[in-house]
Amino acid sequence: MYPDDIDLEQLEREVPVLSRLRRFADGLELIPWFSRLGEPLSRSTRQLADDYLDRLGFPGTEVAVLPSWDEAAAASETFDWSSPAWEAEELARADLTGRALEAISEEALQLGLSVVSDKAGHAVKSALLDTAALWDMVDEEVHNLSVGSAVQTTHNAALTLLAAAVDPDLDPADHLFALKFRLFEQGRWPVSVIGSSFNIF
Repeated sequence: MYPDDIDLEQLEREVPVLSRLRRFADGLELIPWFSRLGEPLSRSTRQLADDYLDRLGFPGTEVAVLPSWDEAAAASETFDWSSPAWEAEELARADLTGRALEAISEEALQLGLSVVSDKAGHAVKSALLDTAALWDMVDEEVHNLSVGSAVQTTHNAALTLLAAAVDPDLDPADHLFALKFRLFEQGRWPVSVIGSSFNIF
């Protein structure tokens, strides 16, 4: 088999997988980012939060609604990046990355996720400008914290889709990253798990 044949076979494997990311990325502008901040949680949103905590390995953690940007920023800034919750997400991300690389090359993975992150960044920043104006929130650092959280969660949700293309036993809708992403889809900002509380704005 010639090198060009090998490249063609690799491309044939990668195109269907990457097409999932394109469809996912195309829908990001339709999400009502940050549209229900500070509101009481609906029953479905609370169930999503509980399901996320279960998949993360923290069942029974109290879900706390943050009422303001100031409290959301404080919860985000005091988050311990070596906390058990952060480490659990990092382990999950590493596992998904390994599975995705069974289907596509590292270069294709980076390219696909970069496209998703770029589209997410544009969609989230645009929505945040409208929301921030309603709240009269002008703190650039807080802007960056919320946008960064949304883009990172979108990146992880996209990675879940790629891994599911390799592993038929992986339900992409039931993975912890998909559940966290759906909290953003419902207009919330899932800020952090600190101690025994899951803080949602």
